[in-house]
Amino acid sequence: MTTKRRVEVFTAGCTVCEPIVELVKKVACPSCEVIIYDLREGRITNECSNKVNLYGITRLPSVAVNDNLLDCCKVGPVSESDLRAAGVGTV
Repeated sequence: MTTKRRVEVFTAGCTVCEPIVELVKKVACPSCEVIIYDLREGRITNECSNKVNLYGITRLPSVAVNDNLLDCCKVGPVSESDLRAAGVGTV
């Protein structure tokens, strides 16, 4: 039995974030469990808030794979090559 790769996307639901959400969904494969955290509604759950703090998220959109914030999220935009380097889309 294969363990799913957890891909968490943190978004503000804006025009900058939406393409990244779509990119993650496009690149993800059946081995990926994609979870979208939408922070814009002001109803951040404890789980989401804890993860934002745990990962040290300071900019949106951000993507974490298996509990690790992608390095690109600390300095710039997420690309398809960043996702693939983190194992997203790999069966």
